[in-house]
Amino acid sequence: MARITAGVASSHVPLLGVAVDQGKTQDDYFGPIFKGYEWTKKWEEEQKPDVIVLVYNDHASAFDANIIPTFAIGCGETYKPADEGWGPRPVPDVEGHADLGWHIAQSLILDDFDMTIINEMEVDHGLTVPLSMMFGQPDNWPVKVVPLAVNVVTYPVPSGNRCWALGEAIARAVESFPEDLNVQIWGTGGMSHQLQGPRAGLLNREWDNKFLDLMIGETDAARHIPHIEYLRETGSEGIELIMWLIMRGALGKKTKCLHRHYHIPCSNTAIGHLVLEPDN
Repeated sequence: MARITAGVASSHVPLLGVAVDQGKTQDDYFGPIFKGYEWTKKWEEEQKPDVIVLVYNDHASAFDANIIPTFAIGCGETYKPADEGWGPRPVPDVEGHADLGWHIAQSLILDDFDMTIINEMEVDHGLTVPLSMMFGQPDNWPVKVVPLAVNVVTYPVPSGNRCWALGEAIARAVESFPEDLNVQIWGTGGMSHQLQGPRAGLLNREWDNKFLDLMIGETDAARHIPHIEYLRETGSEGIELIMWLIMRGALGKKTKCLHRHYHIPCSNTAIGHLVLEPDN
């Protein structure tokens, strides 16, 4: 049967994609950021996952104010990079795993989660930047992806508790898939950042690192963090961190940290990155 073997959390700052695409990953500004991903790149080469369930948010590329799904799962065969205003990123198309995607969708809906099923969409930096951070610049991505898009752009957004429970349900779905697959689940977005208003540029190193601590070990306290705390402590875009809770919930009651990285600033955001494995 399929199994979730690890969870990866990472920011998905679009500027990091620019650095990769323009060959600037080793310069003075970007070097310390990318150095924190070197361990993971080597580890992924050893792990060779078959599929990644990649939790991310769309940035008005596949969805807009006319259609705002709370949770949307990709069940297609291929996803092309989106044009976010300056042309699509020069990265490979993302290959989906339609059979697993449909299986997870069916399992989640029968488990009382109302999922939006997407068979065709383009994917933006929210999904492609994490792939670049972990896999570099290959001719083809070395893994298939089941995209899972979460609305963290327009309120109301789902609660942390709902996201954690969705992760638990995804784990049950994967474990019931009959094919022998090595599956990882990634939670992307965050950490503290605000892009507009009088608090634009807000960074909160202390709170970010407390949140990283909550992803490790046996505590489930993070599922109960209220939205107002994310807004107050991490800025308006820090709410993206609820997507990490889907990843964490899928790993079971206890996790072990294999790798941890934190850096500020990158553009006007904080960078967080974790590699976790179930410790049950």
